[in-house]
Amino acid sequence: MIGYLKGKVLYSSDGTVLLENNGVGYEVLCSGAAYAKLVTDGQGEVFTYLQVRDDGISLFGFVSMEEKNMFLQLISVSGVGPKMGITILSSMNVGDIAVAIANSDVKQLTVAKGLGKKTAERIILELREKVAALEVPASSGRRAAAPAEKITDREEDAVVGLMSLGYTRAESVRAVKRAEESGAESMEEIIMTALKNM
Repeated sequence: MIGYLKGKVLYSSDGTVLLENNGVGYEVLCSGAAYAKLVTDGQGEVFTYLQVRDDGISLFGFVSMEEKNMFLQLISVSGVGPKMGITILSSMNVGDIAVAIANSDVKQLTVAKGLGKKTAERIILELREKVAALEVPASSGRRAAAPAEKITDREEDAVVGLMSLGYTRAESVRAVKRAEESGAESMEEIIMTALKNM
């Protein structure tokens, strides 16, 4: 079982990274956060899940063990495969997923592309007690309930840029605001500063 990889990014496209380790290139389908970090740094590490099926072998990569553990919980639910698990993790962070499950927030979960209402309800039903036992940052609940911040057109462009790298909107807005507070002015400066602080 391959549970961890560290190496140089040789190629990246649509959430998949070719990671070179000791002369071997591993193709890894990453969560949004893992993909953005690897592509930005050009190298790095991922915690991985190896799926073995009759039609092939696939590697899925995560930015942290916390993210991988949430993925394992999600794919334990009937109807949620590894690709859907990655999609959910790329649509929101671990804390927001846990809060949505704990609060039975079907609408929040279905922001993930391809995740229907019935599957979201099944995730909540099967994982509510398990997720309640996980350590979720207290701030996650406050973030989930917080009203949307007003942002300028320039900030919106920067937010969209970060979201295209796999970050959630909430994460992107916070990072852009912090970047501006630290003195970044142009959109390029804002994005680069925000990525460094992600």
